[in-house]
Amino acid sequence: MKRKIVEINEELCNGCRLCVDACHEGAIELVNGKARLVSDMYCDGLGDCLPACPTGAIEIIEREADEYSQEAVDARLSAAKAPFGFTPPPTGFHSAPKASAVVKAEDDCGCPSSKPMTIERKAMDQVMKPAAPAQTVTEGVRPSELTTWPVQINLVNTRAEFLKNADLLIAADCTAFAYGDFHKDFVKGRVVLIGCPKLDDNQHYINKLAELFTVNDLKSVTVVRMQVPCCSGITHAVKSAMLQSGRIFPYSEVTIKQNGEIL
Repeated sequence: MKRKIVEINEELCNGCRLCVDACHEGAIELVNGKARLVSDMYCDGLGDCLPACPTGAIEIIEREADEYSQEAVDARLSAAKAPFGFTPPPTGFHSAPKASAVVKAEDDCGCPSSKPMTIERKAMDQVMKPAAPAQTVTEGVRPSELTTWPVQINLVNTRAEFLKNADLLIAADCTAFAYGDFHKDFVKGRVVLIGCPKLDDNQHYINKLAELFTVNDLKSVTVVRMQVPCCSGITHAVKSAMLQSGRIFPYSEVTIKQNGEIL
């Protein structure tokens, strides 16, 4: 049948993955760094992916195509959520008793990488290295300002004690490497969460952050992202999570250039 359907220009595609996240039917995948339409039957032709594309690589055309199948889409999305027969825990909001049980299980036998903890920091003069002989030292060792763990969005417990009444920093992975004074200017005084919207599942970020926003009273939310187009995904995740949770906190956003400057 002849109908409207998505067409992707691979030459214009920069691999930012925003269209993949924007397509609710899962009709688009990233293959060898380029967006591809997986199958005609998954594309409804409505063009939800169009506004997400920063390069104009996507357009809606009319051509002979397989009929859109909602059943096929539902089956594909279900399979994606439960690979290899594994059924993940629900991403919806949990009651306080269940959350307490989760925290206890992590404390007792969970992976150390995801165990919530607060890190005490010494004063600057206690961590500075002494000057080496015959050298002039103009600046001591700059200590870490990180005070909570874990930092990965995927690992943090949404009911961790340190999230209560916190100033929350949600940063794209690359920002701390691009911006030299990241700890001093952004980490200090904040609870830090990091992630990559291009390499990770952005919908999972939205669900996880929505739950975090729902169960915690935050003072503020600061997003630090890179200037590259794909990094807008982390902004999208945070704003979508606020809308999903119905909790709108004081919000600020900082964009870092690849050369380390603030835009």
